[in-house]
Amino acid sequence: MPETDLRTEYKGRILAVKDLPSLPSVLEEVNALVENPHSSTEQISKVIAKDQVLSAKVLKMVNSPIYGFPGRIGSIQHALVLLGFNVIRGIIISTTVFDAMNTAMVGLWEHSQGCALASSTIARALGCKDPEEYAVAGLLHDIGKVVVAVQMPEAKAEIDAAVKDRDMRYIDAEKHILGFSHDRVNLWLCNHWSLPPNLKEGLAYHHKPMSASLYPKTAQIVHLADFFTRLYEVGSGGDDQVSAVDPQVLRALGVTAALWESILDDVEAAFADL
Repeated sequence: MPETDLRTEYKGRILAVKDLPSLPSVLEEVNALVENPHSSTEQISKVIAKDQVLSAKVLKMVNSPIYGFPGRIGSIQHALVLLGFNVIRGIIISTTVFDAMNTAMVGLWEHSQGCALASSTIARALGCKDPEEYAVAGLLHDIGKVVVAVQMPEAKAEIDAAVKDRDMRYIDAEKHILGFSHDRVNLWLCNHWSLPPNLKEGLAYHHKPMSASLYPKTAQIVHLADFFTRLYEVGSGGDDQVSAVDPQVLRALGVTAALWESILDDVEAAFADL
């Protein structure tokens, strides 16, 4: 089959919304409650708690160093009060989709956790409100890679071969094989799952953060976090290359030389806790 036809086929398979990973039914119930202004956090937490396996995974994640409350959150309701629904929803999505990840994606979960921790660390250093929201964007930034691997394992094998044999960056290998990369898949997923705009921009623009228009800071921070996670070799993003930081990002975020050194120290210390 000609390469152009193959790319069209891959794109069609990803765009077939019915084939995209579905989220737990509990999340649909929770979404309905959140849209009701009369719902309480107690009601929402009780719905999540009905899925014991999912609840255990959420509590394990919220008690990690990523969200700034290690070992302190004992219930879903407490997590909701401290972190907010968007953070909990992001954690549920990540634990659900990454469950589908096969052994070919080994190292990506660790890379994603590292990016989440770096994102929240950078957000705190910059004085951002709700750094946990940035952590969720970091956690989900490579979710499109998982979807491609699960939906199209043959394409994933070709991408891996291009990375190895041609010494390509993973994102370049995706574009070469598929005609698009995981950041585009991220955008489709965000639309499919009705994720909030700040998360959508972080996931869709972390490789081209200056193109984000509504929430550029989210994309810029995840861009930096991805750089640090690769620099310190936390997990694997699919290749062993470290892309350069866009200097426009540093200017946009107001990162001086002194602040850069401080962030570098903070991220290194945070990674030591993983």
